[in-house]
Amino acid sequence: MTALGLRSRRRSPRLPRLGRIERYVLVQQARALGVALAVIAALVMLIDFVEVSRGLGSSMDLSALHILYLVMLKSPSVIVQLLPFVFLFGTLGAFIGLNRRSELIAMRAAGVSAWRFVLPAAGMAFVLGVVTVTVLGPLASSGDALWQRERARISGAVPGAGEQQAIWLREGDDQRQMIIRAGRRDRANARLLNVSFFIYTTGPNGRRTFSERIDAQSATLSAGRWRLTDAVGASIGQRAVSYSTLDLSSSLADQEAFEQFARPQSTPFWSLPNQIRRIENAGFTSTTYRLRFQQLLATPLVFAAMSILAAAFSLRLMRLGDMARMSVAAVVLGFAFFFLNQFSSAMGAAEVVPPFLAAWLPPVLTALAAFTLLFYTEDG
Repeated sequence: MTALGLRSRRRSPRLPRLGRIERYVLVQQARALGVALAVIAALVMLIDFVEVSRGLGSSMDLSALHILYLVMLKSPSVIVQLLPFVFLFGTLGAFIGLNRRSELIAMRAAGVSAWRFVLPAAGMAFVLGVVTVTVLGPLASSGDALWQRERARISGAVPGAGEQQAIWLREGDDQRQMIIRAGRRDRANARLLNVSFFIYTTGPNGRRTFSERIDAQSATLSAGRWRLTDAVGASIGQRAVSYSTLDLSSSLADQEAFEQFARPQSTPFWSLPNQIRRIENAGFTSTTYRLRFQQLLATPLVFAAMSILAAAFSLRLMRLGDMARMSVAAVVLGFAFFFLNQFSSAMGAAEVVPPFLAAWLPPVLTALAAFTLLFYTEDG
C-alpha cells in the first residue's frame, strides 16, 4: 500500500498554489485596479459626453438619453486604449498602500522575496490582457463601429443623402482586378445603380493591364457573383457588345458592396485576419490592419510590463523617503512608454519599420526596463 501510494503521488504531482501573501497582494491589486478603472472611465465618459453634446447635439436636437447612448458606444474603445495606465496607476496605488501600512516591511522582514508577490501581480495583468484582447476588445470595437455609423447617419442631416454619393469598390485576386464605380446604391433592393466595371488582368511579371470596361444600369451581388442588367461591354480593339444580363464572379460577401472597410480600431480582433486578406485581395495595403493586429497580440505583455514597472518603483521603504519622487518617476516612464508606442505606431503605419517591430518594440523595451529596475531594487 505504501509503495502504491508513493507511485500515485509521483504520477500526479500537485501544481504549485499561491500562498496567503500572494493572494492578499492580488486582492489589494484587484481593488486598486478597480478604483483606477472607475476613475479613468468616468473621466473619459465625461469628456465624450461634452464632446458629443457640443458636436452632434448642437446640430440636431438629441435627448440626454440618446447622447448617453452614443457615449456608451464611443467610450469603451477609448477606455481600452487607456488600460495600460489603469494597470500602472492601480498597481502603483496598491503597492504604495501596502508600503504605507508597513505590510511590505513585514513581508520583507520575514524573508519574502519581492518576486513572490510581483510576479503573481504581473501574471494576473497578463491574464487580464488576454481577456481584454479576446473578449472586451471585440465588444469595444463593435461599439466603435456602431458609433461611427450613428455619427455618419446623424451628421447627414437629410435622411438618405448618403445614398446619392458615388461609390468606389475594388476587388480581385492575383489574376484579375476589378474597379467598380456606381452612381448610387439602392439599399432597399440590395443593388448598385449606374455601374461601371473596369477590369484589369495581371501578367506574369505582376504588371496590371487594362482589358475591358462594362457599363450597366444596375448590378446585384449575390452568391459570389455580380448580376448585371442592361450592360454594355467593350474590350481593347473590339466593338461594344450589349447584354440583357451578364454575370461576373466576385470575391465580396453580399453586404460588402454596401459597406466600406471598417477602420482598424473598429475591427474586432477575431475579424482582423479575414479583413487583412480581403484588403490584400482587393489590391489595397493592409499595413495599418497588420499593425493593429500585432498591437493587440502584444497587449498582455504591455499590461504585465506596466504592473512590474509600477511595483518596482513602489518597493522602496517609506522610512527611506523619496517615495513621492519614485512614484512620479513611474508615472513619467508610463507616459514615456505611451509616447514611444504612438511614435512607433506612426512609423509602422508609414511603413518606415515593419508592423511587427513597431508593435512589439515598445512593450519589450518597457518589460526589459521594468525587470532591470526590479533586479536592481531587489537584488542590488
